[in-house]
Amino acid sequence: MNILGISCWYHDAAACLLCDGVIVAAAQEERFNRKKHSPVFPIQAINYCLQHGNVSIDDIDYIGLYEKPFLKFSRVIVNHLKSYPYSLNNFLDTVPSWLEDRLITPLVLKRKLGYTGTVLFIRHHLSHAASAFLVSPFEKAAILTADAVGEQASITTGCGNKNGITITKEIRYPHSLGLLYTTVTTYLGFRAHSGEGKVMGLAGYGNHTYADKFNKIITIRADGSFNLNERFFGFNKGRRMYSKEFIELFGKERNPEDPIEERHCNIAAGLQQLIEQIVITIARNLYRETQTDCLCLAGGVFLNCVANNAILEETPFNRIFIQPAAGDSGGALGVAAYIYHSLLGNPRTHSMQHAYLGPEFSHISIKRTLINHHLDFKEMDESELYTYVARLIAANRIGGWFQGRMEFGPRALGNRSIIANPCNPMMKELLNKKVKKRESFRPYAPAVLEENAKDYFRMNVSSPFMLLASHIRKDKEQTIPAVTHIDKTARVQTVSMQTNPKFWKLIKEFEKISGVPIVLNTSFNLKDEPIVCTPRDAIDCFNRSQMDYLVVGKFVIEKNL
Repeated sequence: MNILGISCWYHDAAACLLCDGVIVAAAQEERFNRKKHSPVFPIQAINYCLQHGNVSIDDIDYIGLYEKPFLKFSRVIVNHLKSYPYSLNNFLDTVPSWLEDRLITPLVLKRKLGYTGTVLFIRHHLSHAASAFLVSPFEKAAILTADAVGEQASITTGCGNKNGITITKEIRYPHSLGLLYTTVTTYLGFRAHSGEGKVMGLAGYGNHTYADKFNKIITIRADGSFNLNERFFGFNKGRRMYSKEFIELFGKERNPEDPIEERHCNIAAGLQQLIEQIVITIARNLYRETQTDCLCLAGGVFLNCVANNAILEETPFNRIFIQPAAGDSGGALGVAAYIYHSLLGNPRTHSMQHAYLGPEFSHISIKRTLINHHLDFKEMDESELYTYVARLIAANRIGGWFQGRMEFGPRALGNRSIIANPCNPMMKELLNKKVKKRESFRPYAPAVLEENAKDYFRMNVSSPFMLLASHIRKDKEQTIPAVTHIDKTARVQTVSMQTNPKFWKLIKEFEKISGVPIVLNTSFNLKDEPIVCTPRDAIDCFNRSQMDYLVVGKFVIEKNL
């Protein structure tokens, strides 16, 4: 049985193909059209999934959409009416798109894909819940989802058991942790949907002197449920998410080109503390209700690896699964899994062990691309390649590492990565200057051999999807300064020989040279661009940066070494 899941029209559009319950392929549309967080109908991602699965659209038994458009549209209309006349411009901007595609999804599928079969819709947060629980290793687990807003819900709690999911509680729009975080993100001068991670990084530099001010814009109850004080927000009322009362309380907003002040760090720290307080409280109550030590997390809020680690450390849950595409792109996986397991009643026989679900390229096609770009390259066998590249890393050279299938989700996990020496205290500055061109306060991630993770980080679980920010052991802080954040944490990726043998072998070779089983891993892209997908993308990114070398498959290209 073949099921195609789709998420689109808001941000992070994606497609996922399940064949007999196995995740065959999944990818975000941004990787193909090169527009970061692209919301458009994911025609290229769909085509990729079908081609990789060796099926045609006529072979698809069901197509699922990750939300219910009519239910969402009713909420949108009601809230525009409540905010009239302030909402008029937003209404005029958004309603045409509803009429063009969102409310006529089956017709869109017929027009764009030639599909005339069964189309199923499930609630947005149910897609999130399914995307975590139904592909988790747990037979039974508590489920917590949180994002900006789905149709109406912004947070849901519930329980998964075998192939069923029960949602027991929800918090509804406009009371939303995702919207609160994005509001502060835009107030601090960063972009919605891409700047939230910057705010999380900035929080490490601040203190909690703004806690009292945050308490004025939100009321938190004993069970973790809350209400935002709408007086401080501008949802549907204009071009910004915060009101003049918000500015009066927190001070003048920061423009993107303005320097970052201590006040901005403290606001970010206050926000992060508040988010952690709420999700920890909700999780503790959820544990009491479900009496299981397994927890599944999904929704864009749980791309916040600091909050995820706080849940792990400060609640009774000792096993946590966070699906790598926890945001809206993962909804494509969630709806497909829900149709197969929960609606059709098929048992769960597979769990999601890795995120390598995107396109891959043959040795011959890579070589042809390099030749067509008139590049001088070395071709090596695998054992020679790992040793050679490990020596480049040890010599403080920065390189692109392009191998196998592209990752699904926002994190580069060793197949579309930029790699560097974590032991060099100047490496963060070098990366920012030569390649990433990003804010100096943002940390870089360590990719550590899974079996050595506990030697360097205070963690008792694996973190294959780079979604936990663990504390670095005190005796190791000076060993890996390039991946040590100011608060002595790191966004850890544990690398397994079973799921990524090439990346594991590279790190192992670096350990033989340096004594450290870790490499610095950051996404293979430049600022404000999606992660590279094809060898051509990798070459283009390499040429426009000051990376020292590029590894694509078994080929190495170097710049003036």
